[in-house]
Amino acid sequence: MFALQGILALLLLAAAGYAQYRVPFHTVSAARANLVRAVLTLVGLALGYVATFYASDTPGAIVAFLTGFGIVHLPAAVILFVKHGRGSGKS
Repeated sequence: MFALQGILALLLLAAAGYAQYRVPFHTVSAARANLVRAVLTLVGLALGYVATFYASDTPGAIVAFLTGFGIVHLPAAVILFVKHGRGSGKS
């Protein structure tokens, strides 16, 4: 079970990396892109921190933190993936 949780955490971290990478390509200004990145990061850190309280051991807490951080980025990653696929401009 721990291995599946680790794989999920890695997939969600990949989504987080993708979202952070693609934000500037679909955002009008650098300031807005930085704001979106900061909000995603702060909310991800907060959810990851809360998720650690539900883990029973240190490795589980790390995986819970990474999962919480990544899950926040998942909707943004999906939206940015669709926008990239459609060739949408900046908004």
